[in-house]
Amino acid sequence: MSQRVGESASQRVGESASQRVGESASQRVGESANQQVSESANRRVVDSLTHLSSLIPTLAFLGLFFFLPLTRILAFGLDASAVTLDNLRLASHVLFFTFYQAFLSVLLTLVLGLPAAWLFARYDFPGKSLLKALTAVPFMLPTVVVAAGFNALLGPRGWLNLGLMNLFSLQDPPVEFVGTLGAILAAHVFYNTTIVIRIVGSALSQLDPRLPEAARVLGADERRAFRHVTLPLLRPSILAAGLLVFLFDFTSFGVILLLGGPQFATLEVEIYLQALSLLDLPLAALLSAIQLACTLAFSALYTRLARVQAQTSPRPRPASYAKTLRQRLFVASFTLLLIAFFILPLLALPLRSVTQLEATRGDRTQFQAGLTLDFYRELFVNRRGSVFYVPPAEALRNSLLYAGTTVLLSLLLGFPAARALSRQTRLTRLLDPLLMLPLGASAVMLGLGFILAFNRMLAQPWLVPIAHTTIALPFVIRALQPALASIPERLRQAAANLGASPLRVWLTVDWPIIWRAALAAATFAFTVSMGEFGATALLTRPEYPTIPVAIYRFLSQPGGLNYGQAMAMATLLMAVTTLAILLIERVRLPGGEF
Repeated sequence: MSQRVGESASQRVGESASQRVGESASQRVGESANQQVSESANRRVVDSLTHLSSLIPTLAFLGLFFFLPLTRILAFGLDASAVTLDNLRLASHVLFFTFYQAFLSVLLTLVLGLPAAWLFARYDFPGKSLLKALTAVPFMLPTVVVAAGFNALLGPRGWLNLGLMNLFSLQDPPVEFVGTLGAILAAHVFYNTTIVIRIVGSALSQLDPRLPEAARVLGADERRAFRHVTLPLLRPSILAAGLLVFLFDFTSFGVILLLGGPQFATLEVEIYLQALSLLDLPLAALLSAIQLACTLAFSALYTRLARVQAQTSPRPRPASYAKTLRQRLFVASFTLLLIAFFILPLLALPLRSVTQLEATRGDRTQFQAGLTLDFYRELFVNRRGSVFYVPPAEALRNSLLYAGTTVLLSLLLGFPAARALSRQTRLTRLLDPLLMLPLGASAVMLGLGFILAFNRMLAQPWLVPIAHTTIALPFVIRALQPALASIPERLRQAAANLGASPLRVWLTVDWPIIWRAALAAATFAFTVSMGEFGATALLTRPEYPTIPVAIYRFLSQPGGLNYGQAMAMATLLMAVTTLAILLIERVRLPGGEF
């Protein structure tokens, strides 16, 4: 009896002790797991805060040099002294013409761009890749280069007028191109056709080929299948491309000022004239506020349209060689048209820069052309000995100095911002469009904002590269972000676990992966700075001109020597820009955004 009682008591004591030990062990394991989860959560929070803290310098830079100038523009533009009946009447007139020329430019761009998109999406032919790249070159060229190219081809001293004057013994140029609305429209089409080719052509090449084929099976001919099936599917892409072209034409400045002149005053040109020539800053601010509201509305509408895509197929229809006679005629004729339209202005510019014309007068006025490098030599000579003369070679040095500073600032601010945005969180998704806002602002409006916000520091030449950095920064971030997002975090963690310092991790893990994107971003910032004209025309001091400003000054002055020097400088700028474009295309990563 006592033995059973003892065994039972011993068994209960053992079970109780075992239960207490199990509960204690389970409690310790749970506490340890909870502690690990808490530490992991804290580590993620700290890591996220550290990651996002890298955005602080970029946000501070944009806050000071983008949002503050915009705030000053709005404050001046909404001031009672600016909102007068005369100012509103002028603003309505300028706004109407801005819409009018942009709408006409879009129509003409679609007339050329839609058949070109069909050509590249549907047909293969020799030199297709080269021709497609050629259509993209004008989009990256500075406006002063494009204006100089059309001037060399169709201007008063251009090849066409010189040829007609020699052929028919004319005293005056028979073709009036510069200073007309047609010159503005032609340059806009030259610039923006590649947008239609890229957007609509991409949608067309990815279109599901079974849909129009089903319409053909049901009895529709080729035209009805295109009108009732293909065209409705392409409508979102066409509208998106047209709206983007409209946005660029709406904010065009250099093309209108150089090829059209002050008589064709859009919002951009009128802002420039009111701020720089008439010194009416309240009216310029009012026009800038109107333009900002319009561009933001267009940008939001474009973003909404860009989300709507045509129906795509996992096996899109491949391009093929033309088979019928009609197809061959279309491919041949449109290829020749594109070559002539895109090559002639670019070819006329360097040829005009090395051509010396001599007029021989008698019964018939003739022009004799000879090859010369005098215009390039004159870039280094102060022919008049003026104290205030700045040689074009000095302008080139200023442009290179500004461009180098822009590259340095853009990379210093772009790298941490791109790394923070490469990690998709709710906060980064909210900050991403904020960092891209400078893309929707015009350069002339930014220059005016700098004048209003930093009027006491306008004598400082460092404002120019600061403005260039503000313009180039979104492109640099977009170029770096995909490359940084492609780096697996485990590689950095493995390097850190092996004892590598943060700098060594960056040099051995990050840099070998992102150097191509970094080179492309630096080249892009350099190109933007070298060709920027809108903000620079407002901010640059007379003794520190850049190449685009010097080209504009020489084109605005009479005389064959001034004209030749403008052609020479524009040729040099075109060569630098073209080499930069080729470098970007060579080193950029697939899927990189520009």
